[in-house]
Amino acid sequence: MVSRFEKIRSLFSNEIGIDLGTANTLVYIPGKGVVINEPSVVAVNQKTGKVVAVGKQAREMIGRTPAHIVAVKPLVDGVISDFEVTEELLVYLLNQSQKDVRKMLGPRVVVGVPSGVTNVETRAVRDAARSAGAREVYVVEEPMAAAIGIGLPILDPVGCMIIDIGGGTSDIAVMSLGGVVRSKNLRIAGDRFNQDIISYIRKEFKILIGEKTAERIKVEIGSILPQAEPAETTVKGRDLITGLPREVVITDTDIREAIAHSVDTLIESTKEVIETTPPEVLGDVMLRGIHLTGGGALLRGLDELLNEYVKVPVYVADDPLTAVARGTGVILENLAMYREVLLQNEDDLPPKR
Repeated sequence: MVSRFEKIRSLFSNEIGIDLGTANTLVYIPGKGVVINEPSVVAVNQKTGKVVAVGKQAREMIGRTPAHIVAVKPLVDGVISDFEVTEELLVYLLNQSQKDVRKMLGPRVVVGVPSGVTNVETRAVRDAARSAGAREVYVVEEPMAAAIGIGLPILDPVGCMIIDIGGGTSDIAVMSLGGVVRSKNLRIAGDRFNQDIISYIRKEFKILIGEKTAERIKVEIGSILPQAEPAETTVKGRDLITGLPREVVITDTDIREAIAHSVDTLIESTKEVIETTPPEVLGDVMLRGIHLTGGGALLRGLDELLNEYVKVPVYVADDPLTAVARGTGVILENLAMYREVLLQNEDDLPPKR
């Protein structure tokens, strides 16, 4: 039941959910869905200190800029590494999401961050969002938001398990009664897979490729297990011996070899979380299965391989890329219900005696 105060406030203020990711940042508005999905990249002119481009335009500039323009990724491993540039990114996103409807008060914002972030990192997210114009800022852990986004009953006394594989980090979490029972945060995710592919092609084919090319290869032919039909793609890069351009054909087998070590680490970490989970909760997980979200969930065969190793059903969520953003939207629509899943704001703590 929405109070009269909430109805009046909605006339003057927007509500915005943000999945602040290392690779992409998504913006969700209740009633409209995901309205913005932009790369977390900002291009800055170092001579003037001004922002040249944000999002897709800035990503197109990576590796193609003159010396005085730098394309910056302000988030590393899911946390803020450049506060000022992150603030510029958030200002752009908030302005873009509110350009159709301007309201008197700043928006109320829920931001998703990786599990296990420190108080300092959480404060940096809050400060950046407030500096960008947000009136109220709430922070939620991404696996919790993803679980809410795909409809898992995380407030009930039953165990739910989720693996959120993003760009900079992977979150493995078992949840029950609105809290995290067991979790592990890994720096093995989409960006690490890209680096694995770059290193493998450099070592095996003596060709240097860029991060955007590695990402394209991963999306086009990346797989964890052999597929029914073999896949291949053409890759252009710089020959490390001659220094001249060269073109080679890369197969899905090459990609599996390239990312095998990182995938093994992900599976072993999943087993570690399962091994330390209380038996009653684990029984629920065996019944409900493990749910994969994030861009890494789209790697072909990952669900089958995990199922084979951990002996628990594994499901890829519908539209896994937007799960966290959708979860922040659900929290905004039911803030009173989900308040306990939010990371506690230092301002809300009782005063010390």
